[in-house]
Amino acid sequence: MTVQTRSVSSTRSFTTVFLIEMWERFGFYGMQVLMVTFMMKKLGFVDTQANLVWGAAAALIYATPAIGGWVGDKLLGTRRTMLLGATILALGYAMLWVPTDNAYITYLSLGVIVVGNGFFKPNAGNLVRKIYEGDDTRIDSAFTIYYMAVNIGSMVSMTATPWIRDVIGQRYGDDLGWHTAFGVCSIGLVLGLINYTAMKRTLSHIGSPSDARPIDFKRLIGVLLAGLATVFIAAFILQSETVAKWCVYGAGLVILGIFIHLIRSSRPSERAGLTAALVLTVQTIFFFIFYAQMATSLNLFAQRNVDLSFYVFGVHLFNWIPEQYQNLNAIWIVLLSPVLVFIYNSLGKLGKDPSVAAKFAWGFAAVALGFFMYGVGAKWAVNGQVSSWVMIWGYGLYSLGELLVSGLGLAMIARYVPERMGGFMMGAYYVAVGISQYLGSVVANIAHIPDNITDPVQSLNIYTHLFNILGFVGIGCTVVAVIMLPLMNKLSASHSDTAANYDPLPAVRNEEYNTP
Repeated sequence: MTVQTRSVSSTRSFTTVFLIEMWERFGFYGMQVLMVTFMMKKLGFVDTQANLVWGAAAALIYATPAIGGWVGDKLLGTRRTMLLGATILALGYAMLWVPTDNAYITYLSLGVIVVGNGFFKPNAGNLVRKIYEGDDTRIDSAFTIYYMAVNIGSMVSMTATPWIRDVIGQRYGDDLGWHTAFGVCSIGLVLGLINYTAMKRTLSHIGSPSDARPIDFKRLIGVLLAGLATVFIAAFILQSETVAKWCVYGAGLVILGIFIHLIRSSRPSERAGLTAALVLTVQTIFFFIFYAQMATSLNLFAQRNVDLSFYVFGVHLFNWIPEQYQNLNAIWIVLLSPVLVFIYNSLGKLGKDPSVAAKFAWGFAAVALGFFMYGVGAKWAVNGQVSSWVMIWGYGLYSLGELLVSGLGLAMIARYVPERMGGFMMGAYYVAVGISQYLGSVVANIAHIPDNITDPVQSLNIYTHLFNILGFVGIGCTVVAVIMLPLMNKLSASHSDTAANYDPLPAVRNEEYNTP
């Protein structure tokens, strides 16, 4: 009877976090899917500037959860910090709702979103782990369902916000269309907060020690002031390409230096695992450079060079909105995840489940094929426009690569890192992923389209040049991953022999599982 009560309680607690996470992802991806296009069409940015501003924002969005997790654990409490983050995010999207085309307001809004994301992301994921703490079997299932929340929220919003922008824009004017679409992101989070308030009792027994203590208002005010300062710092970084570039590259050098120092100063028994973690981190960074193309070059490619009509066997079914193609990533993730799980389980029963390092190699091969799909598709373009099916299959291969690389990277690093270094390594990993988001926007700018080029045939050649380059880079990453396999297997074996000397971190999954 006790077990049943605990099970019901755990399920209800999980549902509470699941729902607010779903609404949070609804807001974030609804904003992301429009932001680069908004900066170009409403703020007057050229494509290179829009790509770099979004790349810098994405870098900050990935970096701040490392601090937000510490705030939740040590200062305010996990539940309170998650709730604070959701409230700040709703405010950030509401600022984008204001009908103004002032670029600095956009920078400030993105700064607010950066801070809100930093508070929300790590603490939502931490609550899920705390709900099922000590129950390894159920936590695997819970995180699988949790990942579905990510994709449900993102699929709905990435379909809805471009449509809302177009419908409202046609009826009430273009400006109102854009800002209403951003406003819907805020409304979604407000609905999530209302639902959380109604269900919050289910989480009253879950959280960090700080959650059990009364609110320390001095700490709260200090955190809010630090958050406000971070908003203005983020806005300053976003409006200066030079500052953003030096911040990103400087952070990369610092992390690499500390990583190398930790390996050199660690115990001999730990070096194999840390070296393997470094290799996998570098490989994952390369993957996220590919991943960053979704909101930048692939998005702009859909604007200019994709036939928006969707046909099946010659029958016209519907028209896409250019930004909606980004939704294909989430759709493919949902479709492919159970297939991969089945394959892994089947191979595992036969004792032939590939190593994670081997899956990395397969993942890069899939990404390479995905980008070559866009390049090859250009050969059948009509008047400079490729079929929607080219985007569908290209995103399918791209998403398969994501599941094989991104979905396993954190789990591998967590397995290899000693517990005493865990906090830093997780934070460093996320900062590194943020850096790769910025580098991805730099790469996307290879496909800069000058203002004097309006002919789709000309822009098609520029985009396919970039995609073919990325395809060859993907092949290069595949070759490197294959060459590294013997070393990775050796490091893995060395690490396994000495793993009993310390307790590894709990395995974590895709970056969307909020695990800094």
